[in-house]
Amino acid sequence: MYGASAFPRRRGENTINKDQQILQKASQLIRLSSDTVIVNMRFMDVALSRLKAEHKDGLFGVATDGEHFFYDSSYILKRYLDDDHAVTRMLFHSLLHCIFNHSFNYDKLEDETYDLACDIAVENIIMELEIPAFSLHDDLDRKQLLRGLYKEVKSLTAEKLYKYFLVNPLSKVDKIKMTELFMQDRHVYWKKAENYEISEAAWKKVSERIKTDLGTFSKASSHSESLIKNLLDTTKKKYDYKRMLEQFCVMGEELTVNDEEFDYIYYTYGLDHYGNMPLIEPLEFKDEKRVRDFAIVIDTSASCMGATVRSFLKKTYDILKCSESFSKKINVHIVQCDSEVRSDTKITNEQEFDEFIAKGKLTGYGGTDFRPAFDHIDSQIAEGEYENFKGLIYFTDGYGIYPGKAPDYDCMFVFVKRDELKPEVPWWGIRVELNEEDIILEE
Repeated sequence: MYGASAFPRRRGENTINKDQQILQKASQLIRLSSDTVIVNMRFMDVALSRLKAEHKDGLFGVATDGEHFFYDSSYILKRYLDDDHAVTRMLFHSLLHCIFNHSFNYDKLEDETYDLACDIAVENIIMELEIPAFSLHDDLDRKQLLRGLYKEVKSLTAEKLYKYFLVNPLSKVDKIKMTELFMQDRHVYWKKAENYEISEAAWKKVSERIKTDLGTFSKASSHSESLIKNLLDTTKKKYDYKRMLEQFCVMGEELTVNDEEFDYIYYTYGLDHYGNMPLIEPLEFKDEKRVRDFAIVIDTSASCMGATVRSFLKKTYDILKCSESFSKKINVHIVQCDSEVRSDTKITNEQEFDEFIAKGKLTGYGGTDFRPAFDHIDSQIAEGEYENFKGLIYFTDGYGIYPGKAPDYDCMFVFVKRDELKPEVPWWGIRVELNEEDIILEE
């Protein structure tokens, strides 16, 4: 009575209805999970509002690009049936990746190692919070592995875990095991995209706001230590030490061909028509920025250890040596000072710099007073020791007595970050913070 074509049509409608039901149920689960996160951590509302939930066929998981939270609806339902907290866990996991800016500069790193480091960092935070709505049935297995990592890494941030795994590579079996346990989302959209600069700036603002709002939450919860550490690591000011060193370049004449002012048309015309006589000779001199005259003062007080000092000198030297701005003829003084000037080593070429780093002795280890070093440099300038003194780089922990007036040259205070206390520097000083761990690794 219904005709031959009626049954196939109804069957197609049923298939469509089933697909729509899967999409609707998955969308409802995402909304419920979002509400669960906000109910338990109300300061995450702004962060969640930045992620647009969007179904994506064939993803076989969830993923974020900093703008969207992509999910495969069938996968969402399957995970929910396995564990009713799984969807909330995946959403919060991806959200933390965005808050900690894990997806930015991803193309500059060893991706598999970095993926695992980021996943371990956020999973550790989630479990440390001890919020029941975020827990999974197999968290005990993760906690057992984390206990071992704590003994080695101490602070489980993505950056520290990444560096640890580079120095201590995991076996293939261990890497697979850890990936299976800690991976909650896919990082397929972490490759650099055109809109990342805008997205990164926006997420940094979100991170700053969460760090501020976290003060109230941390008073109510004693389980937010890792969250706070990761936020501090994300929002700390980044310093480009290489760019800072460019401020110590001075203009100087170098014996080199100035290709920019050399006109090959007239030059070759003369060779062709006047018996190998060029019309214009190439200009042999041009002004370039070259590092020549400056001083490095080493705070040799008890708080600045020898290994760290040598690594800092090597880092500074390597940057200058690889730079086009490093003059062949230099006049660099390496001054050691704690409460008084202990030594002054004059460096005039690369070989002398190499020898000092390899064999130079550090002396001092008393208290810190910056004034003697500045007085020493001022005396040298007055005596004509420097032809064109550009500035002073002072490597220190920052705890000392600063000069009462500004010098007539640039001064950069380079700090090794040992704690969260940050000594103020005078208004005329350029402040740079280098991570002690980073310096030592480059030794």
